[in-house]
Amino acid sequence: MPAAPEKKVQPIVVKRIKKVAGHGSHGGAWKIAYADFVTAMMAFFLLMWLLGSTTKGDLQGIADYFSSPLKVALSGGRGSGDSSSLIDGGGADLTRTVGQVRRGDVESQNRNINLQAFKSDQARRERQELLALSKRVEQMLLSNPRLADIRSQIRLELTPDGLRIQIVDEQNRPMYDTGSAIVKDYMRELLRSIGKVLNDVPNRITISGHTDSTQYGSGERGYSNWELSSDRANAARRELVAGGMQEAKVLRVLGLAAALPLDADHPAAAVNRRISLIVMNAEAVERTLRGDRIEMPADADAAQAAGAVQQAVEAVPAEAKPASPPIAPISIPGSLR
Repeated sequence: MPAAPEKKVQPIVVKRIKKVAGHGSHGGAWKIAYADFVTAMMAFFLLMWLLGSTTKGDLQGIADYFSSPLKVALSGGRGSGDSSSLIDGGGADLTRTVGQVRRGDVESQNRNINLQAFKSDQARRERQELLALSKRVEQMLLSNPRLADIRSQIRLELTPDGLRIQIVDEQNRPMYDTGSAIVKDYMRELLRSIGKVLNDVPNRITISGHTDSTQYGSGERGYSNWELSSDRANAARRELVAGGMQEAKVLRVLGLAAALPLDADHPAAAVNRRISLIVMNAEAVERTLRGDRIEMPADADAAQAAGAVQQAVEAVPAEAKPASPPIAPISIPGSLR
């Protein structure tokens, strides 16, 4: 009898189900979606800000570009609403290449400035300021009793270069020792008082020293009137600075010896020994810094200075002449003489 077939053993599979308490994790897909949402909102608010800060002309140009980009590109410019481009094209009318007008939120208004009228107005204002300065100098002299004896040696006048303040010598009251640059005590107090007043205005200052025609024994070869006048002008500069005037206000310090006598008929007169301070106007400063100043006797009398200016102006070509000749030196009414 045959043996019974052997039964196949089936494997036993045990399934274990692990239960997790609460809700399980759903993955990180929501983070990506949230990041996309934040990026989109940032781009939206950025777009709204750009639209709010862009002018109407630029917005129109952007709209025209998206409507007909090829036409705008061929016409040139950055957009049909933009007229600030140096390239032809742009503006409201794309068929025109010139004469476009920028259309912005605020319309610009062109202002035509008359340069000649502006300069004339500036010169008039400077003249009034210099006249006011001369009044302050006079008031300073009148209010100081210690300067009562020297008032007659002060001369104030307007010149083409500005306000000229001259301190002249008197035979019995010299400003310096004979042949020396040592300042007398009353002269020192006067210069320091003037320096304090000059510091109140922004104008630059020119200081020039003058002597009479009396020469040193060595003539012009050794220490002469040229060196003496320069030393005296520089000594006056030091006293002005000591009185409170800023050093940067001094533009030039000149020593002119006896080249420009105040009294040409009496070259050895005491009045020719003097210190001249010029409170320069803007035109004189510009001419000096530019180096093309028309030379004229800065300390000559009114008739000589006016004649020198007239001859210099007539020598200039017609196209280069100014609209009106410079004013001649005039004495200020009521000034100290």
